[in-house]
Amino acid sequence: MMQARMKNPALVLPEALQALTALWQAVEKAGVPSATIDLVNLRTSQINGCSVCVEAAFTMKKEMTDPRLYAVTAWRDMPHFSEAERAALALAEAVTRIGERGDGVPDDVWAEAARHYEEKALAALILQIALENVWNRLNTAVRQPAGTPWS
Repeated sequence: MMQARMKNPALVLPEALQALTALWQAVEKAGVPSATIDLVNLRTSQINGCSVCVEAAFTMKKEMTDPRLYAVTAWRDMPHFSEAERAALALAEAVTRIGERGDGVPDDVWAEAARHYEEKALAALILQIALENVWNRLNTAVRQPAGTPWS
């Protein structure tokens, strides 16, 4: 089994963990449905190949009956998602893959997200996508294996 190169950097620097936790708490209060946040986190983690975060998306759920969790990789072709969830997933993909584009988030993706989320919720959604990308990058940089506690 693969071993982590080191502890998660946010555990090495507790002040960083506090800041990331504070950001998460601010996002949580902004009114984006928790199910939407879960879907965005899972899709972002899938794109980034963060096995720890993908696993967490499933193990933190009390019920594994939500078909959207299993269908999120093919969300464009699946009937399980609302228009607002689709807009959030498109935004998550665009923000996560921002380095692959020369022009950032496409205008049509932005407009669709803004159509479904008022400014405070849209800000929270963008912050959550960025935060999940941070966690993905921390875990993949240190090669934190899925199925093991952070150490």
